[in-house]
Amino acid sequence: MADEIILLDLWASMLGMRVRVALAEKGLKYEYREQDLRNKSPLLLEMNPVHKKIPVLIHNGKPICESLIIVQYIDEVWYNKSPLLPSDPYQRAQARFWADYTDKLYELGRQLWLTKGEEQETAKKGFMECLKLLEGELGDKPYFGGEIFGFLDVALVTFSCWFFAYESFGNFSVEAECPKLVAWSKRCMEKESVSSSLEDPLKIHGFVIMMRKELGVE
Repeated sequence: MADEIILLDLWASMLGMRVRVALAEKGLKYEYREQDLRNKSPLLLEMNPVHKKIPVLIHNGKPICESLIIVQYIDEVWYNKSPLLPSDPYQRAQARFWADYTDKLYELGRQLWLTKGEEQETAKKGFMECLKLLEGELGDKPYFGGEIFGFLDVALVTFSCWFFAYESFGNFSVEAECPKLVAWSKRCMEKESVSSSLEDPLKIHGFVIMMRKELGVE
């Protein structure tokens, strides 16, 4: 019997995109269900009663929540194709550590487009510090894990389609500050699993403009 896989997600979510990249890497077919987070569906509330957030992966009726946990779950269940986590325990621990670290970018990035003035400047400084630290971890390697696209790449690459929006509202250039990281993101985009899962940066930018207006930032 074939696996039933359902993804509850929001198109613009870089956290949801992580799951989409992982599913694409494994060549898995799934049902995508777009969620309205202002009017949360009964299914979302049933499947994630604790946080009531996307993404949620439903595998044969059982929910798995939180993007990095979902990606690890996908890698463990469908381990025979395109492994994302290293087999070495130490390298696996390092990949998980840095993947957890990338979650800082979510909140800092949110502050970048939600705030103005000094608060925004503080967020921008923290955001760039995070990226520079991650660029240092990448070094001269093609991917974070070396020659093979893996778990940390999945965790971070989805933020790249938000870079244009962050740059527009924060008035900075990621490429000027972190050229190796931008080159890495372009390398990742050459993979079908990534390019087919990430949204158009201009579309993301338009989404952020709409959100700023709705939240009274503009």
